[in-house]
Amino acid sequence: MTIYALSSGPGVSGVAIIRISGPDASNAIKSLTGKNIPKPRMATLRKINNINTSELIDEGIILWFPGPQSYTGEDMAEIHIHGGKAVVLAVQNEISKIKNCRLADPGEFTKLAFQNGKINLLKAESIADLISAETEIQRLQALKIMKGKSSDKFNELRDKLLKILSFIEAKIDFPEEDLPEENLKKIKQDSLDVLNEINKILNDQKVGEIIREGFKIAIVGPTNAGKSSLLNNLSNREVAIVSEIAGTTRDVVEAHLNIDGYPVIISDTAGIRDSKDEIEKKGIRLSLKKAENADLKLVVVDAKSIDLSGFISDLLKKDGILVINKSDLLKEKLDSEILKHNHVLISLKKNLNLDLLISKIKKILKGKFINEEDILITRERHRQHLVQCAEYLKNFADKNDKKDFDKAAEDLRLATKHLGMIVGKVDVEELLGSIFNDFCIGK
Repeated sequence: MTIYALSSGPGVSGVAIIRISGPDASNAIKSLTGKNIPKPRMATLRKINNINTSELIDEGIILWFPGPQSYTGEDMAEIHIHGGKAVVLAVQNEISKIKNCRLADPGEFTKLAFQNGKINLLKAESIADLISAETEIQRLQALKIMKGKSSDKFNELRDKLLKILSFIEAKIDFPEEDLPEENLKKIKQDSLDVLNEINKILNDQKVGEIIREGFKIAIVGPTNAGKSSLLNNLSNREVAIVSEIAGTTRDVVEAHLNIDGYPVIISDTAGIRDSKDEIEKKGIRLSLKKAENADLKLVVVDAKSIDLSGFISDLLKKDGILVINKSDLLKEKLDSEILKHNHVLISLKKNLNLDLLISKIKKILKGKFINEEDILITRERHRQHLVQCAEYLKNFADKNDKKDFDKAAEDLRLATKHLGMIVGKVDVEELLGSIFNDFCIGK
């Protein structure tokens, strides 16, 4: 089957790109232009016509990429036409008339690239992340994954496990042959080395996921402290309802921000207080849960009635900035206990020290900046496979110490499988190749 789709995105534009991939891509180009396909990878101006009537639809550029040297690994073409909706629709209608041509499913071109061995799963996911990147740091992270350092690392660890497994399989197949003691020691050490590297990768504070999904900031605190006003100020628009009536915010209100290239999801939560209102109590429970899951908490209090006991104290213990609002009304110096906390004095009404608060937020965000040396986990899928791999490696170590090779081998197979699933590589033939290359079986 041959697929086609608008690749340049919907809407009016100067130029629109329609991509075609599959065995009938060449036939599609011949049918639309009435001419043979152009030279590979050479932009060629062609008239694009109605297939049945030869009526001119548009003039555009044709690019031809013969497989397997194409993005998808198949014969592929790109049609660059004027980006009016009517033009795009007319060309797509003509392609749909061609036998064995259908509209592509979402992500199908990249899926074909993976299936045809042009890219691995990590790179496929990074392409999606690059397309959806809204901030500079998201773009940098997606590019870093695309460069393949993470893929190389996971493939390297997987190759080490395959090598170990080949020794274990040989011992199982030829029990009469004793493995040299140095080989047994090497098996144990190499598996522990892989386990340590995986644990190091897992101990990343979820930086990759935070960058991809957004740094979560929760605005929490008692009622009427100025939480909703702070959200509106930071987002430069009225996101939350501001009222002097206590308990106005009863649900979590979110805004997506870009702070110095960092993706931030900032949440205004219900004011925390003792309440008999069931709806408000539910909102308070949601507030506490949002605060618990946040990467940073802005604990907003009223300068006229600062009380750091109870839940306020708990909120400030980890990843919290004490935001003291209405500081223009302060008549005396702050208590020394208050000054111990990471704090900032602001006044939303007077627009006082908000730049200082943003600077503090930026400083915390920059502490999450990606390092070129880091191997990033960007999805929960990757993390779960690594956790499973580490668990099976622990089991392998326990069983291998007891020289229970049959059971140890199964744990090692499963550990190898989970590493392979991160990059989309699970192949029994690789294991067989490793065995035959390293042992003269049947000598």
